[in-house]
This record gives sequence, C-alpha cells and structure tokens, in this order.
Amino acid sequence: MKIKDLVYVAPSLIHGKGLFARVGIKRGTYIGAYEGPPAKRNGSHVLWVFDEEGNMLVGRRGLNQLRYLNHHLNPNAEFDGFDLYAKKAIRADDELTISYEPDGSVEF
Repeated sequence: MKIKDLVYVAPSLIHGKGLFARVGIKRGTYIGAYEGPPAKRNGSHVLWVFDEEGNMLVGRRGLNQLRYLNHHLNPNAEFDGFDLYAKKAIRADDELTISYEPDGSVEF
C-alpha cells in the first residue's frame, strides 16, 4: 500500500496542517518513509536521526506528506530511522502524531 492510500493532509487543530489517516491503520503498520534531500542544518521540516548514544547521524528535509506530522505528548506514530510506523491503532480521519522530544533515536 502506498503512503497516499493511508494518509492525507488537512487543517489541524494542533497546528497549521496535519497528517490524517485515510483508513484505519493497525498498530505496527509501516506508514511510509520521510523523504527529501539531506539537511546540512536545522530548519522547517527537518528530521534528525540519532544513534543509541545520542550522536546525530543524518538529517533529512522532508518533502513528502510526512512533513506535516505534528507533536503530541501521547503520539500514535513513531519513527525508526526515517521509517514511520503506527505506535497504536489509528482510526480513519484521526490525526497522526509523533513526539518531537529527543529520545535518543529521533528529533523532529
């Protein structure tokens, strides 16, 4: 299934635009990859990936729909590197959220 079959972008009550589930998404489902060119510095829509020791490995400036993910204290999705997975079941039309807090693996 392609990312466009799973999600869509719409106005968010959290902030600006958000990413929403087009269909119900089961826990553990691969949603898509954060795509874009390498980032040389921090900025809008940059996702940094860290190693287990907290050392920054690489950044990517998002150009696909995943750049519209918003922060939530109890997120329903999470990154493994640049790959996004459902952390819990997500209902159709629910906003997909991640934590922007650095946890040793990613920072948004």
